Amino acid sequence: MPANNESQITHPAPYQASEGEEYMNDAQKEHFREILLAWKQELMEEVDSTITHLKEEATNFADPTDRASQEEEFSLELRTRDRERKLIRKIDEALDRIDDDDYGYCEACGVEIGIRRLEARPTATLCIDCKTLAEIKEKQLGG
Repeated sequence: MPANNESQITHPAPYQASEGEEYMNDAQKEHFREILLAWKQELMEEVDSTITHLKEEATNFADPTDRASQEEEFSLELRTRDRERKLIRKIDEALDRIDDDDYGYCEACGVEIGIRRLEARPTATLCIDCKTLAEIKEKQLGG
């Protein structure tokens, strides 16, 4: 979500599947395309506002403490934008999967990821079972 209140992005309401509706039909794919594009637009606006903020706020302070505070603030903002840049890449990959008719299916086992999971995490590439296994493996290797 944007830090400022300038964004006018509207997000689609959660998808309501009909009884017996085919998974990842055209309506569902279009629904998730809208979510992903709105999210990407929101992130791009944040990038633009960061660039503007950095240009407007950049001051060469004589006091080393003031200069260090500003550099820390900018560093934090740039790290946030870097995470958002990576998220934009994931959004683009999800949009490509929609175009390739691969969206909504687990890349590890091929089962349906599910509408609810995709609503919560539109860039998901793993079903909940494979994601849980991946997290367990990660904990075992990392800790």
